[in-house]
Amino acid sequence: MSKIVLKTENLGISFGGLKAVQNLNVEIKEGQLYGLVGPNGAGKTTVFNMITGVYKPTTGKFWLDGEDLTGKGQETINHKGIARTFQNIRLFNNMTVIRNVMVGLHNQPEFSCGVIASVLRLPKHFKTERAMRDRAKEILDIVGLLDERNNLSCNLPYGKQRKLEIARALATNPKLLCLDEPAAGMNPHETEDLMKIVRRIRDEYNITILLIEHDMKFVSGLCDEITVLNFGTSLVQGPPEVALNDPEVIKAYIGG
Repeated sequence: MSKIVLKTENLGISFGGLKAVQNLNVEIKEGQLYGLVGPNGAGKTTVFNMITGVYKPTTGKFWLDGEDLTGKGQETINHKGIARTFQNIRLFNNMTVIRNVMVGLHNQPEFSCGVIASVLRLPKHFKTERAMRDRAKEILDIVGLLDERNNLSCNLPYGKQRKLEIARALATNPKLLCLDEPAAGMNPHETEDLMKIVRRIRDEYNITILLIEHDMKFVSGLCDEITVLNFGTSLVQGPPEVALNDPEVIKAYIGG
């Protein structure tokens, strides 16, 4: 029986009198590709913001690998094993591609060097730097950006910037990778390539993935299970081919 990586119980948040998300109950198993879908304003990104520490839930709880992380800060939650990308790309534009990934590696114990070794440029500093660069190359190879490693991230085309954000999130060694509209703005060829990358991350590296996406072909082609949100509440949960054909889901998307 697969263990549960992420569990939410009656998770919710209100802003003033507005209940943005309420009573969300989700269980995501190890190795799953799980989708969170719904119309604009359904509360999908708000869910991401709660489980990554941007917002503190006002109701309910959530657990990662059985550990209650409700109300913890972003840095703590990232160290525990949840990483994310954003709808709006947030790269270090004046850094090279490989440096963007190396930034994500700094929270890993094996790449700890110490202030004195870094300031005095001791041998340990250079050894750690080489190890980080080698690991960053491995991650860039996963997303197909190894040949771009010495270019500035701001000079990458849009689709490759999306992939770089995924690479930087992977660098934090997550148990759960949260992708917020990863295919947004991509052409069909780029979207197909991204689907292969996401599958590879899950299959070869056994990373559980939770994604938000409006491209239903992308969702149907990738996800094992989805939750459909509407006005902050869960409408349907189940396999994409079942959930997306539910009458209530169709009504929510096209209007009733």
